[in-house]
Amino acid sequence: MRASRSSFVSEQEKGASRPELRILFASLLSMAVILIWAKFFGPKPPTTPKEQPSAAGPATPGGSAQAPPAGQPANNVEQQKPPEAKPQPAPPPVAAKSDKSERTFVVENSLYRVEFSNRGGVVKSWLLKQYKDDAKPPRTLDVVHPDVCKYLNAWPFGLVLDDPQLQKEANSGLYVASSVGSSQATVPETIAAPGGLEFTWSNGHLEITKRFEFDHSYVVRVQVSAKLDGQPVTAGLGWLGGFGDLTVTNPVPVETVRIVYSEKNKLEQLPHKKLDSIDKWGQGVWQSGKDWTGIEDTYFAAVFLPPNDAAPGTFETRYWNAWHPIQVDGKEAPEAVPEIATASQAHPLELRVFVGPKDYDQLKRMSPPLQSLVNFGWWEVIAAPLFYGLKWLHNYISNWGWAIVVFTLVLNTLLFPLRISSYKSMLKMQRVAPEVKSIQDRYKKYKMNDPRKQDMQKEVMAVYSREGINPIGGCVPQLLQFPIWLGLYRALQGTIELRHAPWFGWIRDLSAKDPYYILPVLMGLSMYFATKMTPMTTTDPQQQMMMKVMPIGMAAMFVVIPYPSGLAVYILTSSLFGIVQQWYLNRTQPSPAVPAKESAGKTSRGKKS
Repeated sequence: MRASRSSFVSEQEKGASRPELRILFASLLSMAVILIWAKFFGPKPPTTPKEQPSAAGPATPGGSAQAPPAGQPANNVEQQKPPEAKPQPAPPPVAAKSDKSERTFVVENSLYRVEFSNRGGVVKSWLLKQYKDDAKPPRTLDVVHPDVCKYLNAWPFGLVLDDPQLQKEANSGLYVASSVGSSQATVPETIAAPGGLEFTWSNGHLEITKRFEFDHSYVVRVQVSAKLDGQPVTAGLGWLGGFGDLTVTNPVPVETVRIVYSEKNKLEQLPHKKLDSIDKWGQGVWQSGKDWTGIEDTYFAAVFLPPNDAAPGTFETRYWNAWHPIQVDGKEAPEAVPEIATASQAHPLELRVFVGPKDYDQLKRMSPPLQSLVNFGWWEVIAAPLFYGLKWLHNYISNWGWAIVVFTLVLNTLLFPLRISSYKSMLKMQRVAPEVKSIQDRYKKYKMNDPRKQDMQKEVMAVYSREGINPIGGCVPQLLQFPIWLGLYRALQGTIELRHAPWFGWIRDLSAKDPYYILPVLMGLSMYFATKMTPMTTTDPQQQMMMKVMPIGMAAMFVVIPYPSGLAVYILTSSLFGIVQQWYLNRTQPSPAVPAKESAGKTSRGKKS
């Protein structure tokens, strides 16, 4: 039993050793094949020619000599070798240039006071001396938003470069300042226009120069040069960190700020909400073909203009929304800050910058003209003539409030013939109102979509035709007043001339609402009395009540919605003048004759009785 078991084990060991022998044999055979192939069939190592070693040509970057091609004589190798690569000379080093500490400089004239910082060569404040903000008490208007600029670390006249790191360095470097048009060795802290400043800075590779020249107008001449290792780079001059009057409470300031540009003489205005849909990836890309670019609010603008001798359409622009936090109902919320940069293909960048009010006459005299910035919207066809008429009167009447009063009297006098025609039509409609009411009562039981309602309309129109009545004739003066109201609303709220223009007493700003709501109350009362004096053209109690309540609704609208007080002055004056006109019509215009049908009915009833 033991013998058989041991023989069985030995057989197993022999069986197990057979695969190992096969693997060993296969490995040895493979090695032999590789050695034989390498010996007789493998590639030969290159041999260096012993004769004419100089004809081998220059060494390759790896250090080995280059052999002549097969079939090429050795003495022709020199003619076939590639030309030597000459090392490019390194760009000349740019000397680093910067100041040792931050300093501020002020440039001013009778129109503005501009404060510059040599850190970045940017604007820290831009006061428009002839305008106040809406703070309590009012202060000189600053169109720069310092708190927003500090949060964003971005200021007006900062540079916008394609490389964010270079842009950050350029806008944080300490520039060396020098005077423009002055022989003084040191730059004074305050410069009276005409004059200017030049800022230069370099970190050894990036070299920036900014030059600003001021005169006695709202236009500043600017030149910007940017070079990287001696080569010009695209550099845009930006208005960063917000723009306009921040103290305006209604409407919200950010809602009134827009990016503007002109392309092929067509104005484009982009509010901050539209910028979100255009620029989803940050600061956008350069867009060419612009005549001029800028940023604006309701009454002021900062516009980048080409030099006077430049062809139109040479500017490039980028615009985007930056964001900063504000407190809304005790919680932090992001608020948009529209920003814009302007560049051109020319180097250095030369442009003019207008920073000032959107005065129509002044903008029209600009080159190119900018009067399109005074935009009345959809109602321009009405608002523009109304504004020009008011402005013409203001040349003779120095107070804008009294100019509105006189303008209202003139306009209502011109409309008086229509009021007479309307009054006659209303009297006729008043006489036939009972007959029309009886017709309507007969069809009251039918629904509005019932075909028999059309028969009612035919009978009513037959009555009007018989008496020679135009159904809408009595409404013509009122219908004409609504577009005038809307046009005057746009003219009062969109022109710098009416901003902070006083009338008398408590009305200190005709473009803002009445702070005590006295004008809306007087306006509602005057409209109510004018309605009471006007003949009612309907016998329906509900319609009569609606006509009486309408003046109250108008007054309530002026309380809830901050309409300009100048518009309330117009409506109040128009209503008071309408009361006088209505009193005159009630006394002078005879009542129309009783309709023949009604007269005959009364006569027959009298005989019967």
